Amino acid sequence: MRKQWCEKRKNDKTPTQLYYAKNGVITEEMEYVAKVEGLEPELIRNEVAKGRLIIPANINHTNLTPMGIGRALKCKINSNIGSSSVSSGVEEEIDKLQISIKYGADTVMDLSTGGDLDSIRKTLINHSTIPIGTVPMYQIIHDVGKIENLTIETMLGVLEKQAIQGVSYFTIHAGFKLEFMPLVSKRKMGIVSRGGSLMGTWMMHYHKENPFYTAFDDILEICAKYDVALSLGDSLRPGCLYDATDKAQTSELKVLGELAKRAYEKNVQVMIEGPGHVPFNDIEYNMKLEQELCNDAPFYVLGPLPTDIGAGYDHITSAIGGAMAAYHGASMLCYVTPKEHLGLPNAKDVREGIVAHKIAAHIADVALKRKGAIEKDHAMSDARWNFDWNKQFELSFDEERAREYHDESLPQESFKKAEFCSMCGPKFCAYKISKEIAKVECEKFPKEEK
Repeated sequence: MRKQWCEKRKNDKTPTQLYYAKNGVITEEMEYVAKVEGLEPELIRNEVAKGRLIIPANINHTNLTPMGIGRALKCKINSNIGSSSVSSGVEEEIDKLQISIKYGADTVMDLSTGGDLDSIRKTLINHSTIPIGTVPMYQIIHDVGKIENLTIETMLGVLEKQAIQGVSYFTIHAGFKLEFMPLVSKRKMGIVSRGGSLMGTWMMHYHKENPFYTAFDDILEICAKYDVALSLGDSLRPGCLYDATDKAQTSELKVLGELAKRAYEKNVQVMIEGPGHVPFNDIEYNMKLEQELCNDAPFYVLGPLPTDIGAGYDHITSAIGGAMAAYHGASMLCYVTPKEHLGLPNAKDVREGIVAHKIAAHIADVALKRKGAIEKDHAMSDARWNFDWNKQFELSFDEERAREYHDESLPQESFKKAEFCSMCGPKFCAYKISKEIAKVECEKFPKEEK
């Protein structure tokens, strides 16, 4: 789809969606996003131009189908996959990618820390029709061996290599400044971000400022060259309710807002990453705070998880918090799987996490009356009322699971047209009884008498 679009831009010095939007150009990607969202292309261009909407689409990822992230659009979800040093390989990651796409992930982050990282990333990008994001710090550490060996030159080299491969957005932990280290000591759980903890180790070892912060202008040059969006990482996100919305978190968020402004001025698309573990009653405040401090850049949140004791079910915990966050302004939810806090997710866990967060995002879209959101709910109501079981399966977020549960007790094909399910049976189905009541009412009170 994008090969010809990108070809004609190859000589443009700053081929970013933000640059074109600021200059009044509606790109093919903007038109496509407008069509998918049921909105006007000019509205999309205007939102991109203001920095309130991003279209992550690296010019080298030409088999990517454009999608947008912003409050004017339906809420999106991200799926995290990736190998580790003790588990998984490229074939398993491809399987996770395909599961992610099948069940509706809008973007995928490759968080691989083990194996041939370049090969895994290249393979995933080649197989993906949705944007791929990364945390470059993982490869930096993989390549240099120890965090103490990190240099600005190696850091920028990894960023450019991944940009050339086609990565559409980077999570970089540039807002975590040396001056915030004393704030960490006051926390119950310190730093729970992997990238943030590594950056904290480097700063404490050398007692120097965060190199992602000091080299931010160089990072922006790379991103502008390939249209890589920045996802400004929250190194100091709270890892428990006790640490939520503390001074460490809010101090970093303020810096992220300043960095977002600098990125905008250099025509680099940017979104802001957010918490984390947050009490349910504080979620709205966190969403509003980001809008205020970060010029309403798209907010990409992990959860938030409104309880710390959902181990084994944290996809549900996160989906509950995510629905609230999306309703109050979050533009994308980072999924959490049942394995959160416990281990590396497999393909089954990825499926569970995606579906839970698609439901959360949809709940918010319906509540916000976003265009096209509630129509499938109405169609599902019609299918249920008419006992159209196949249509019910088709309209579900997880068609296979819905069909599987129905067929556990009534597997025969004839039951796909039955006017009951195994819950109520043929005598106690409320829909069927209601239809019979309506039929009697129509016979007793003809239409013209009503």
